Amino acid sequence: MLDKQKILEVLRPVKDPELQKSLVELNMIRQIEFEDGKVSFDLILTTPACPLKEMIVADCEAALKKLPEVKEVSIRVGAETPQQKGLPDRQSPVGVKNIIAISSGKGGVGKSTIAVNIAVALAATGAKVGLLDADIYGPNTPTMLGLGDSFLNAKGDVLEPAISFGVKLVSMGFLLGQDQPVVWRGPMLNGIVRQFLYQVEWGELDYLLVDMPPGTGDVQLTLAQAVSLSGAVIVTTPQTVSLLDARRGLKMFEQMGVKVLGIVENMSYFVPPDQPEKSYDIFGSGGGMKTSKELSVELLGTVPLEIDLREGGDRGVPIVIGRPESISAKALINLSKKIAAAVSLAALT
Repeated sequence: MLDKQKILEVLRPVKDPELQKSLVELNMIRQIEFEDGKVSFDLILTTPACPLKEMIVADCEAALKKLPEVKEVSIRVGAETPQQKGLPDRQSPVGVKNIIAISSGKGGVGKSTIAVNIAVALAATGAKVGLLDADIYGPNTPTMLGLGDSFLNAKGDVLEPAISFGVKLVSMGFLLGQDQPVVWRGPMLNGIVRQFLYQVEWGELDYLLVDMPPGTGDVQLTLAQAVSLSGAVIVTTPQTVSLLDARRGLKMFEQMGVKVLGIVENMSYFVPPDQPEKSYDIFGSGGGMKTSKELSVELLGTVPLEIDLREGGDRGVPIVIGRPESISAKALINLSKKIAAAVSLAALT
């Protein structure tokens, strides 16, 4: 006779490929129902952006169909993003499960472009996503998300984030005139970063991405000391000078006890729009892979340089939305899934 225990036992060998633990032991199999040879249940993944969702579903179906009593399998897929383990001397914003720093050693490597597209790609999967633009001196994310003319509303001392493509955004760009510079010293930077963390109505978020300023300065120090970061992603180009600065940024996070999730090689190669079958290594090649091996961190992905990628940022429609079939968009969507998987792994191990 088919019963719940028999179903769980046949599913017990099926593992989450990232966590290498049984789905049953992880309590990812729930609400089991069976009648007339049909088995149905909820499969609760650790992120809506799970890159191996189809594989896990197929493994579950294959395991159940080994039972002669099972004629049909119906799997309802959902997700519960795990909460990052907190540190006693850190205070994360209420309701925010995971905070991810998107950083770079130097400017001009496309860090904000990567941060914006990752945020939008995660939101498109159903995840609750926020983006904190901590690049106080060069706040470009409002333009990239089509919010260049927007302002932040306030409820007393609490700011309401702007929303675009499902992403909640706070940026210094909302508080400045178009040509107004920020001429601040360290203590003022510390104050605005903390205000963006704790005096914004973020609500419930699976992921809060922080678009960091380039380098290893006050903002990086403030963030690492204020909250429990789920990890940092280092953005670089294949160019030698960029890689040298990326290594310094990576080492800074390691020294501060922040897990480095991996390296992203942006502008990895150029694809001409009139000859999409060709590619050119404008900034060199293989630098990201070489650096990741030398520093024992993962190369999360390589993102090519396409005109559509730049144009999407300029007109406020990220390429993962405007041209999802493009090479760059596919690379960025895959990158968002790998980051989400790495965050889940860090939270559950």
